[in-house]
Amino acid sequence: MSLMDEINNLQSVVDNELSKVFTNKTGNYQEKIFEAMKYSLFTGGKRIRPILLLKSCEMVKGSYEEAIPFALALEMIHTYSLIHDDLPSMDNDDFRRGKPTNHKVFGEAIAILSGDGLLNLSYEIMVESIINKSKDKNDYNRYLLAFKEISNASGVEGMIGGQVVDILSDGKIIDSSELKYMYKCKTAALIRAAVVSGGIIGGANNEEIKKLKTYGECVGLGYQIRDDILDMDEDRKISKTTYLSFNPPGKAKEKVESLSKEAKESVKSFKNNKFLDEISYYLINRNK
Repeated sequence: MSLMDEINNLQSVVDNELSKVFTNKTGNYQEKIFEAMKYSLFTGGKRIRPILLLKSCEMVKGSYEEAIPFALALEMIHTYSLIHDDLPSMDNDDFRRGKPTNHKVFGEAIAILSGDGLLNLSYEIMVESIINKSKDKNDYNRYLLAFKEISNASGVEGMIGGQVVDILSDGKIIDSSELKYMYKCKTAALIRAAVVSGGIIGGANNEEIKKLKTYGECVGLGYQIRDDILDMDEDRKISKTTYLSFNPPGKAKEKVESLSKEAKESVKSFKNNKFLDEISYYLINRNK
């Protein structure tokens, strides 16, 4: 199976499982908020983070079924962050993936609550999995550590912290160390959490988890720098500091290639590393 075939297959798995979460959620007082949550969840997301989580688990254990609730939770967290990013008080975007943003369809108040709803539902799903699927103390510990990894990456020391730096730096010149911190938190944190939590659920040891952290950070940073390059190539108006504020395009492309190689090197000791090896190159070198 080619990389794209496998990605498409896993996207279908994630979509089907997400749909199940919203079964029988109509005809009650919360119908509108569930409608708004579903709207943003199913606007054509690539499902990269849950896919990385599932394949990381599979690479370690040989299967990924027990990691599905955590993969769904991660996608919900990612989607909630996009809903809030698009709000008038944040990036004030009218479209996301070619469709009107949540607040344009449902109004700002419902959009805020739909983001809140997705974040909270993500924790409900993970906690339910920990309670109901832990067969012994070992399962309980693995699931709890995966929960902690995802929670930390989503919080003020992770994605939210990166977003704060992004907001406060709007219209200002920041130094390269602050930019790197923002990238590591805002973009790389959830990608790192995906592969690390997947590995934890799969039973990875401490040394393997360390390698997965390196992989996740390399892919996350490379993904963001590649975004900067694509923005420049499309001649978009950039008002914020980016990697290209400190480095010429050629140097930026060299950095992306270096991160791609480091990501590949970090997982070479895993037996079933083909997917993570190939998708790291695909994500960091994509054309859109």
